[in-house]
Amino acid sequence: MSSKKTSLIKVQDVPVTVISLDQNDYISLTDMAKARTDASRAADVIKNWLRSRTTLEFLGTWEVMYNPNFKVVEFDHFKAEAGLHTFTLSAKEWIEKTNAIGMYVQAGRYGGTYAHKDIAFEFGSAISPVFKLYLLKEYQRLKDEENDRLKLQWSAKRFLSKSNYLIHTDAVKNYVLPRSNYTRNTEWLAYADEADLLNVALFGCTAKSWREANPDLAKNYNIRDFASIAELTVLSNLETHNAELIKSGMDKAERFETLQKIAEYQLHVLTEAERIKELPEGGGKK
Repeated sequence: MSSKKTSLIKVQDVPVTVISLDQNDYISLTDMAKARTDASRAADVIKNWLRSRTTLEFLGTWEVMYNPNFKVVEFDHFKAEAGLHTFTLSAKEWIEKTNAIGMYVQAGRYGGTYAHKDIAFEFGSAISPVFKLYLLKEYQRLKDEENDRLKLQWSAKRFLSKSNYLIHTDAVKNYVLPRSNYTRNTEWLAYADEADLLNVALFGCTAKSWREANPDLAKNYNIRDFASIAELTVLSNLETHNAELIKSGMDKAERFETLQKIAEYQLHVLTEAERIKELPEGGGKK
């Protein structure tokens, strides 16, 4: 699992952790269980829920739908024993024996048993229908806030992508084209070449090489659509710098070397500033 983001929602005064893994949300069953018992017995609540045949059938059906590597034979074994007084099952055992992906156990900070939101909502029904309703409400509020942030980020990206574009293209029009051998039918290549000069300086590849490496995405997107706010900020600055370097008459090779150094420096500064901002309060103090 690559990308990971942790959020916290409060459900009937109970803090519940939500972890996003590769665009899938997993909710802490351990936190949810605290709505029914104290923290020390949260694991027992989850174990008792897992003992139920109804629960196992739900989990098994979910895994069959979304997990091609799910071990159905092991699942059938657990289902056959469900309901017996001697039958016990932990989340860890379920995951290890069946190769389940709908649940996982995390140690350390935010530790506990986590389940995909579909499964977590089912667990919420077992705890309390009322708790489940409040959980759904708070989870939706979290998603709405995230969508608002994404819309704001999209607007910022759109602005940054356009802010210095005209300055850059004007320099190409008035200084590159008169000094080059481009014909009227090939003038567009001058703009593409200068855009790619910035792409390579910042991203390390041309627009064409990105499309070749990402054929599915290239149908609807380009390399700059996947740039971060920091990268687009630097790109906007590079457009201004390159425009001035073009006017000064500096050759393309020298401009590339200069722009690459500027990109590396500015991106480092912005990335470090963002990293410090995300540190816990007091985390940067010795």
